[in-house]
Amino acid sequence: MIPARVAATRNSRSATVPDYLLILLAAVVVIALAVYAAQLWRTVWARQRQQAEVLNSQRQRLHDDLRVLASSLLDGQLPLIEGAIRIKVLLDNYDSSLSLAPQTQVFQQLYDATVDVPTHENWKALSRDERRHHEARFAELSEAHDQQAREAARWLLDEGLAGRL
Repeated sequence: MIPARVAATRNSRSATVPDYLLILLAAVVVIALAVYAAQLWRTVWARQRQQAEVLNSQRQRLHDDLRVLASSLLDGQLPLIEGAIRIKVLLDNYDSSLSLAPQTQVFQQLYDATVDVPTHENWKALSRDERRHHEARFAELSEAHDQQAREAARWLLDEGLAGRL
């Protein structure tokens, strides 16, 4: 019986050595995967930080552009129709709640009234009569909405854009 006991002890010892190796190998694999996962998370966090910086930069640029356009509209440096269209488009991209605010609805109204007017090369391709027709419509719209558009621009500068960045 003793030789059988020795054989059993020998078999159990030889079985434990590979078990330790397997445990060690498993631990090394888990550590390697954890390091790789940490590197991946660092990459994700860096990209998120970069995207947030880009969004903040875009938002700041839109904010500044809206302030310049509203000021230019008030100072008469920008035609009313052009200013209203530009402000409306920037507001849509900056903050939809501002775009939908009752104080800025005049910009939406002017945009809607001029949405069918050709721009750029298409404007140049219009005949003189067609251009005059559109320009007369612009003059009518400007006269009808001048005060309301100026009030909306003033509201944007004083309240609408205040504290929003």
